Amino acid sequence: MSDILPMSQRELTRLEVIKRLERKELKQRRAAEMLGISVRQVKRLVRAYKQTGDVSLVSKRRGRMSNNRMSAATLATAVQLLRTRYPDFGPTLAHEKLTEDYALKLSVESVRRLMIAEELWRARRAHRPVIHQLRERRARYGELVQIDGSPHDWFEGRAAKCTLLVFIDDATGKLMQLRFAAAETTFAYFAAVEAYITRHGKPLAFYSDKYGVFRVNQPCTLPNSPTTGLTQFGRAMKELAIELICAHSPQAKGRVERANQTLQDRLVKELRLRGISNIEDAHAYLPEFASDFNSRFAVAPRDSEDAHRPLAPAEDLSRILTLVEGRTLSKNLTLSYHSRHYQIETTRPSYTMRGAAVEVREAGDGTLTIEYHGKPLAFSLYNEQARTPTPITPAKLLNTPLDQSTAPLPPRQPYHPSPTHPWRRGKFPRPSPPTEP
Repeated sequence: MSDILPMSQRELTRLEVIKRLERKELKQRRAAEMLGISVRQVKRLVRAYKQTGDVSLVSKRRGRMSNNRMSAATLATAVQLLRTRYPDFGPTLAHEKLTEDYALKLSVESVRRLMIAEELWRARRAHRPVIHQLRERRARYGELVQIDGSPHDWFEGRAAKCTLLVFIDDATGKLMQLRFAAAETTFAYFAAVEAYITRHGKPLAFYSDKYGVFRVNQPCTLPNSPTTGLTQFGRAMKELAIELICAHSPQAKGRVERANQTLQDRLVKELRLRGISNIEDAHAYLPEFASDFNSRFAVAPRDSEDAHRPLAPAEDLSRILTLVEGRTLSKNLTLSYHSRHYQIETTRPSYTMRGAAVEVREAGDGTLTIEYHGKPLAFSLYNEQARTPTPITPAKLLNTPLDQSTAPLPPRQPYHPSPTHPWRRGKFPRPSPPTEP
């Protein structure tokens, strides 16, 4: 058994080439090409083979530990941190935290092997890729911004579930705006757009899905019902000269969809590590997170020109980003809005404004403005109807009321007549069951 010499396939190939050199069947230059080494290295191999034989071609490192192996102390520290602080982290994110917070010099692959050995990570089977038509990134920064809402348990039970509104630039992949909201509502998007434009300027276009905030999915079919075919958000973007594009599938706006998945992993864990348990503290941390995210994942645009535009002097965000509904004044200059009657107060003769078309603008804080030809009118609350309309639940929040309405009812208790019931006093005898003839 001691005469057996273990050799790898690469070493066996070298042995065969060296033997052919000895038999003068090859030139040294041709042997070097076959082995992928230099002629000088071939001469060294031939010289060593003549001195010690086959054993000279076996690697001297076989059976020895690597010089770059992890020390036992580093390995123990990494395992302890992975088990105590990062048990549900992925290998890439765990490697970043070990490197940044504890200066442990480990590779991502080493962290992955450690997590698999400690049963903290399971290798995932690769799914068969689905081929979609490739859409090239836009060339300029601010030319197209993808927007979406991501409902998730962002605080892992430390606070109520909420939605994160995500704005990401298509050309660079930069997170442009992050904002927590109770749900995907028009006012929530208005607040996010206002913060975006104030910081960056107006983009050329927003790219969204077909959610009801962005697109009229069930247009009014009544013959005499006026409609513009735009939602409140679409109308506001039209006034700001921002194109609104609605994607036909999630894959079409895959950049923001993939960003949502990354945020649901990284942002949730960052909030946990910092002990953030409310939306106010989370909003204070989001700029720092976005800056770090962009430094890791953003790319340079093909064109260095910034496509963002400043606001025009006539564009007032506080006026445009409101709910707008048309009303017609009655003979006594009143109108109804959300079960309330409002009286227009004017010094001009009342007959000049009878039947006039006005606009009611409602801001996010409930403030109302009534405009006639773009100018505000003075008004007062005339009266409030006793009947209030049934509140409409947004489509993406229907699960909660449906779950409550379909909850199982408590078991029905049997009815026991009171001691003073007529049946017990004999005044009304119980009906006897019918007898068969």
